[in-house]
Amino acid sequence: MSTYAKLLSLLLCVAFASPAFSGEPQWVEIHSPHFSVITDAGDKRGRDVAVRFEQMRAVFGALMVKAKVNTPIPLQIIAFRNSKELRQFSPIWRGKATELAGLFQSGSDRGFILLDMSVENPWQTVFHEYAHQLMNGTMSVQLDPWFEEGFAEYFRTIVVDGKEANVGKIPDDEYYVLANTSWLRIIDLLRVRQYSSTYNESGDHRTVFYAESGLLVHYIYDNSLIPKVGEYFDLVRNKDVSVEAAIQQTFGMSAAQFDKTLRNYHSSGHYKYYKLAAPAGIDGKLYSSAPLATIDAQVILADAHLHSSDYQKTAVEEFEAVLKADPNNAAAMRGLGYSYLMKQDFEKAGEYFHKSAKLNSNDSRVLYYSALLSQREGSVSFGSDNERLESMQNELEKSIKLDPDFADAYSLLAFAYMSRGKREQAGAVLLKAIELNPRNEQYRFNLANLFLDSQKFDEAISVLRMLQSSGDPQIVSRSTEELAQVQRYKEQARAAAQPSTQSIAGESLMVRTPSAPSEPEPGTPHVTGVIGAAKFLHGKLLSVDCSAPPAATLTILAGSTTWSMRAANSNKAIVIGADQISCDWKNQKVAVNYRETGDRQADIISLEVQ
Repeated sequence: MSTYAKLLSLLLCVAFASPAFSGEPQWVEIHSPHFSVITDAGDKRGRDVAVRFEQMRAVFGALMVKAKVNTPIPLQIIAFRNSKELRQFSPIWRGKATELAGLFQSGSDRGFILLDMSVENPWQTVFHEYAHQLMNGTMSVQLDPWFEEGFAEYFRTIVVDGKEANVGKIPDDEYYVLANTSWLRIIDLLRVRQYSSTYNESGDHRTVFYAESGLLVHYIYDNSLIPKVGEYFDLVRNKDVSVEAAIQQTFGMSAAQFDKTLRNYHSSGHYKYYKLAAPAGIDGKLYSSAPLATIDAQVILADAHLHSSDYQKTAVEEFEAVLKADPNNAAAMRGLGYSYLMKQDFEKAGEYFHKSAKLNSNDSRVLYYSALLSQREGSVSFGSDNERLESMQNELEKSIKLDPDFADAYSLLAFAYMSRGKREQAGAVLLKAIELNPRNEQYRFNLANLFLDSQKFDEAISVLRMLQSSGDPQIVSRSTEELAQVQRYKEQARAAAQPSTQSIAGESLMVRTPSAPSEPEPGTPHVTGVIGAAKFLHGKLLSVDCSAPPAATLTILAGSTTWSMRAANSNKAIVIGADQISCDWKNQKVAVNYRETGDRQADIISLEVQ
């Protein structure tokens, strides 16, 4: 667009309802290795924001002892220069915008962090929520709310200053809440689940739950008890030990004694505020920065409104205002298309996506949205409309090339591949989706259905058994029901002379009646003759023996038992969390699906590096 056209667009844009702020400094956009920041608070403040988030991301990796930190959903940061601007995006409570210093909005396709740069500390609220997103992209298991929220509270107080990260400060508001409100008993705190009223209903109990969870995690870190936490969850989740008994076995004290210990820790006023070396190589001066035209900022702000249930109508008006000013604005067309997709108006959504893609064929989001539209229309089905399926596949493959870190694009591509009978490709991209977003339980359901379609019954059963440990009762119920169906199906398939016609459908991955599996490539995991039922364990990978390529033998310690587990082809083994098995791995936490072949010997079905 010419300079004159942009100026005209700016003048026209002011005439329509929008959160663009006339007479204020130019918007700028800063790109760091992992973040995009737009701000009207100046280039320096924008770089400071990018540096702060890069630092916190790196510190998280150090705290979780995880070499690779994933962000499964694209994240846009908007740093406003004052409270008035942020208030136009604040959640509405009883007809009024709430007063906030920062706001985190997460959607299935995009997340937004909004900051008020005029306040002293806009970070803590958003860092709490950002910690959850980091955990979602890094950890494969959803832990109990006390640890999830407690760690997020611990994370939000970290301050990176110069060459050091200051870790472990207990916030003043946490002290105040616990000093002036009745506590939960430790046994009740640890029993809270995602569906518990204490966790979901506003009020004193929820406030105390957050404060006490934060204090407990601070106590755990102060006393180097993180390994004990792993033992606790193993007892409660894998061995059906009661919370009270698990506390005694893990921490060496009764629940009543733990209550007293935690209260004494709080009343002492002492905590370990320690320092970590600040992450190296983070320099805001090296980040790219460019002026952002007001109309382009307008589109991003409208997009943020679209991802808030309180402002979706406003977002549509803002996108329409942009298009009146600039009829060929591809991003505004994309946004309007997504608004119609959310309303299930597929015809209008398709119309806007088509126009947007025609104007900008290298927009990964519009390519993903177009494919998502095809899937949601319900017109994609097995054995029909191959042209549409091929188009959907091509859109997603291109979208992934442009944005290789967005998990859901891989999941949707698995749907397209599976719909076209491409099981091997579907399995590979679905495993990539799980690697990027390991806590997405729908992806694991889809993997179970993919195994079922390939008549890999034991593998399907293994995945469904893992889902039975979910903290979501609906997931537990669904996985239990599907597990029973798969087990019945397995018996019917064995007894029958031809494949059964029963099938199981996932929410977003359609499953057809299994046909006879094709011959796999050498070394590809495949069920031919079942030696033993598929099993699952957590353990520590001690070493990898690659002396007989392409096979690899992994020595894994689980509890007090040392296993020798074999991968027929280390290059083709199903691995989550890494590209393939490495001969250099040592002392690495892993989760393994395996089939026992002898005394403490097994064949690996799949391996997850944690």
